Amino acid sequence: MKAIVYTKYGTADQLQLQEADVPFPKDDEVLIKGHATCINSWDYDSLLGNSILVRLIGGLRAPRHQILGCDMAGTVDAIGKKVTLWKPGDEVFGDNSGGGWGGFAEYACMKETMLARKPTGITFEEASTIPQAGLLALQGLRDVGKIKAGQKVLINGAGGGVGAFAIQLAKSHDAEVTGVDRASKFEMMRSLGADHVIDYQQEDFTRNGKGYDLILDNIATRSMFEYKRALNPGGIFVMTWGTTARILEMALLGKLISATGNRKIRLVGLDYSPKDMAHLAGMMEAGTLKPVIDKCFPLAETPEAFRYFGEGNYQGKVVIKVMQ
Repeated sequence: MKAIVYTKYGTADQLQLQEADVPFPKDDEVLIKGHATCINSWDYDSLLGNSILVRLIGGLRAPRHQILGCDMAGTVDAIGKKVTLWKPGDEVFGDNSGGGWGGFAEYACMKETMLARKPTGITFEEASTIPQAGLLALQGLRDVGKIKAGQKVLINGAGGGVGAFAIQLAKSHDAEVTGVDRASKFEMMRSLGADHVIDYQQEDFTRNGKGYDLILDNIATRSMFEYKRALNPGGIFVMTWGTTARILEMALLGKLISATGNRKIRLVGLDYSPKDMAHLAGMMEAGTLKPVIDKCFPLAETPEAFRYFGEGNYQGKVVIKVMQ
């Protein structure tokens, strides 16, 4: 099979299109013939390997998983002998970041319980945008943030993959939504329902004197104390991802910060839920959730896709079409 392989950390130049062996599914796994995948921040950070957190998880000296790609949408090609949920020919999608990764390849293995069925009314490319970004947005707002109708909700990084889903999901709860990102993404953010937009290069939302009931931050770079300042009494700050320093601060001080006063600081622990993925796919098929795909690249152009992703100008998701 063809696969995008890297053997050491670095830039997109490390990504090479190579021939690789088709993996063989374990007893509880299915072999997926990939149709589409997409780039997440975790993929990009795992390529760079420029943080101790990434290396502790992904390999200290060299990447443990040499084929990146956690989100996959494709067709079941073969099944392990204990698999009961799927059969060859089923169209599925899922997040393999809790398994062996491998999405940037023509075939990959995933545990049967990590997959959801792709509705016939959406494409493989659209389905591939859901697993990680969609779940982080849904679980961050619903489960961790406890979103309620009428709340003032701010989404930092609102023009990216998680943010595009989060704007729509927050509006479905009748929230007043403020999106923070680059000015070049304002039109897209407004089209998804954002009531207010902030250019982070011109305005610091933690210092503008405005308060929010719920903040969902996808690119946390500031101190937890600064975020707490932007919360209304009883408000909740929810982080889906951020710099290593912010993640460590959250792990070490999050509970302590939350214990002082009535403002809470929380981190999303992603639940690879097929039920939640199916829910989002159903919304997408019904037209109540819009997939935002900036560009689609063929598998062979994955290095160029990573370069484009790294520039930060993409809106929504950057998708890789594995099968042309």
